[in-house]
Amino acid sequence: MTPTDSKCQHITVHTATQTSPCRILSCVEKAPKCAHVSLIPVADSDQRSCNQPSGSRVLQDVHISALLMENFLELARENTEKDLETCGILGAFLEHETYYVTTLIIPKQESTSSSCEAVKEEEFFAIQNEHSLFPVGWIHTHPSQSCFMSSIDLHTHYSYQAMVPEAFAIVMAPTDKSRSYGIFRLSDPGGMSVLKECEESGFHPHGEPADGSPIYEHCTNVYTNTNLRFEIFDLR
Repeated sequence: MTPTDSKCQHITVHTATQTSPCRILSCVEKAPKCAHVSLIPVADSDQRSCNQPSGSRVLQDVHISALLMENFLELARENTEKDLETCGILGAFLEHETYYVTTLIIPKQESTSSSCEAVKEEEFFAIQNEHSLFPVGWIHTHPSQSCFMSSIDLHTHYSYQAMVPEAFAIVMAPTDKSRSYGIFRLSDPGGMSVLKECEESGFHPHGEPADGSPIYEHCTNVYTNTNLRFEIFDLR
């Protein structure tokens, strides 16, 4: 492996070729001596999905680097300028009952201004298996829309949260002046039950959960951690 170094904001970016036919951006945040861990704040501008209902199960904490989100937005810039969504998959390892997001995989994908679908799933499954990663969520852009979860987003996220209850969805909305990003999950059991029973596709309305909770909510168990190292696999 012969890396070619360049600078990407405050981290080192290596472009390398492995034995498998994929290109890798290895973005390693320089770890300070003491990590600063902080809860990601919930914006007050959207109260319809902010409060975690009392019926939701107790979740294990998740740590993620804020730089990972910033660098995903930078890698998505070309699509964003064309009003096309970009998506990525988040992989983590579990240690002492805490998930640490250490990997972002940007798969080959088909995009529109309001949707994004990963293709050649076997490529990112291979990376997850090779690195023994938990699929703790996904990240995608809303290049010209506000920060929210569409009906398609909810169905996409259901499959993640059905596998890993702590799974979360990050929406990056660079043109939303009130909130540029949000970290969401389906309410459980309310929202999960609605999505489990829904057989519709495309953009469509969902009914309210039977327990009166919002269908999705802001995560209260996700923290930024300045001491996390991470890799970005860009397979496009």
